[in-house]
Amino acid sequence: MAELVASEIMAAGGTAEMLPTAGNPVVLGEIDVGAPRTLLIYGMYDVQPVAGEDWLVPPFGGEVIDFGGFGPCMVSRGIINSKGPLVGFLCALRSLKAVEGSLPVNVKFLVEGEEELGSRNLPEFVRKHRDRLGADGAWFPFYDQDIKGKSAIYLGVKGLAFLELTARGGEWGGPTTRDVHAMNAVWFHSPVWSLTHALSTLLSPDQTKILIDGLYDAVEPVSPEDEDLLERLGPSFRPETQLEEYQVKRFKYDLPAKDLARKYLFEPSLNIDAFVSGPSGEGDKTVLPFEARAKVDIRLVPGMRPEQVVTQVKEHLRRRGFGHIEVNQHSGYPCSKGSIHDAANRTLLKACRALGYEPELWPLTAGAAPLYVFTEGLGIPLAMGGLGHGGRQHSPNEYATVEGMRLFEKCAAAYMVEFGK
Repeated sequence: MAELVASEIMAAGGTAEMLPTAGNPVVLGEIDVGAPRTLLIYGMYDVQPVAGEDWLVPPFGGEVIDFGGFGPCMVSRGIINSKGPLVGFLCALRSLKAVEGSLPVNVKFLVEGEEELGSRNLPEFVRKHRDRLGADGAWFPFYDQDIKGKSAIYLGVKGLAFLELTARGGEWGGPTTRDVHAMNAVWFHSPVWSLTHALSTLLSPDQTKILIDGLYDAVEPVSPEDEDLLERLGPSFRPETQLEEYQVKRFKYDLPAKDLARKYLFEPSLNIDAFVSGPSGEGDKTVLPFEARAKVDIRLVPGMRPEQVVTQVKEHLRRRGFGHIEVNQHSGYPCSKGSIHDAANRTLLKACRALGYEPELWPLTAGAAPLYVFTEGLGIPLAMGGLGHGGRQHSPNEYATVEGMRLFEKCAAAYMVEFGK
């Protein structure tokens, strides 16, 4: 995949190379046309796995079918998150060159292969190669129209702390090296129950408040600019669209649209992604497992740092008698925040308007991405998004509408033209 990305950049008239990291390589590319301004494009070539999912088409086949009432759609793993937008940008770039003879901006590319693994090696890579990443702004291309066609611009992303909690038998009790017969549950401790009870101390029973000691202390107040954006969102935000798109019956909260958006954007969240223990195949096997593991992600809002959150989780468990549970951080990074007044986001707004769309302006999205390496690490503004519609990322039958993919290419061309101005 890295080789494919590099070859596409070179086919568009640029230079590209794959540079090693401790994990998957990063593709750095550049198309220098001598323009006054330089745009840095961030992308990713890795995707979520498809194990255990039921697809209408082979997930890596990239087939166009009528889907979901949207008409012709490309159904494929990664088509929205986010290979479709990356290829769409390259298509728009080629079109601009074909029509104008050149580009209105110089373009640099940073395309990583570990975003779905938490971008573990990206911060060090950016620090090492920062002299090659200078730009006037950065863009993370994405399809950001909802199922009703409404477009949005997200001025930031939440941060992430991804943890694995493991309970094993040891001095505290429980089998230490293997599963044992379930009859022993009457007098042996269970790592599964221990982890279950430990997890229950992290979140309130109604799932509306994180109970980790001190977690909210670092959360920053909502800024006046973001308060103003929330106020503007109130009349146009339709929460029922989110329920329809994600096929969910109700929210946790019975709140007006503006207050619901405030919670979604400016409160941290704690989610159990997976819980694994014991035999899970066909048939009945009565055992007392010696190990239980849970994967947990905590979404971070402005003010929170992943390393502090990990420490708080460990101390919270220790104080409640669960010091035997291992807490390992797989990945983590803080949130990234921009403004509609910076060059990258202002350009995206102009590009959408040039095509007849007036996007909603969201202070953040609850999604997480390592965009802080640009805004905080390199000190350059970054925008994410664009026109076009797709959905079901991280789910079976991930899709993007063909009409939306074409619209995104127009948006990408408009972005480059506006950024060049």
